[in-house]
Amino acid sequence: MTGVSAQFPEFRDRTVLVTGGGSGIGAAIVEGFARQGAKVSFIDVAEDESRALSLRLSRDSEHPVHFFKADLRDIEAIRQTVDAVVAQSGPITVLVNNAARDDRHDFDTVTPEYWDNNQATNLRHVFFTAQAVAPSMREAGGGAIVNMSSIAFLLNMPDFPAYSTAKAAVIGLTKSMAGKLGPDNIRVNCILPGMIVTERQMKLWLTEEGIAKTVERQCLKRVLNADAIVGPGLFLASDCAAAVTAQSMIVDGGIF
Repeated sequence: MTGVSAQFPEFRDRTVLVTGGGSGIGAAIVEGFARQGAKVSFIDVAEDESRALSLRLSRDSEHPVHFFKADLRDIEAIRQTVDAVVAQSGPITVLVNNAARDDRHDFDTVTPEYWDNNQATNLRHVFFTAQAVAPSMREAGGGAIVNMSSIAFLLNMPDFPAYSTAKAAVIGLTKSMAGKLGPDNIRVNCILPGMIVTERQMKLWLTEEGIAKTVERQCLKRVLNADAIVGPGLFLASDCAAAVTAQSMIVDGGIF
């Protein structure tokens, strides 16, 4: 359950689309918007946990929360899914491009095929989902796009060069899209999460020792979970940020 208590009335009955919304940060963002009374749809490839999330949230939310299964590496699947969301819920006014995979990979063994697939997984869909959603936002008179970057590329981390490249590129893409879409009253910003402890991170990468070392570097001496990203996401999509675009917000407890 998201710990955000602030209310944003402007989200009520608005159509929101979240990519990678089935677990982790994405699931927290889906829940955050659903609790604001928005009509939330999300895309993911993990069917079982996504359906479970959709059913759980739909029991208490003002509108059903809709799950769409799609592989975001498939551009045509993105376009078809966006069309289905608009047909079902109306023009999309908020897009959160959250989907990504921070799989570790060794510099010396990365192949061109792995590199291209990594960029398709972490970067390419950010552009093409926004491209697919933009006509809907124009029809609605404007909207907000929130892209998810990461502080990983700022830390000189050696374990995922392709992922770090993609996350750095999200910032450049955010600024370019903000320039292009601003005349249509569409704002584009991005969030750079720090160490967000999720179930997947604990299962694959994080250790208690590593978490403690990172918390020690933070100004705020506490472990950050997915809820830490919900408030910034709601803010950047809200009327409170009506004059905010082309910006990058670091949410890391104060490492940078």
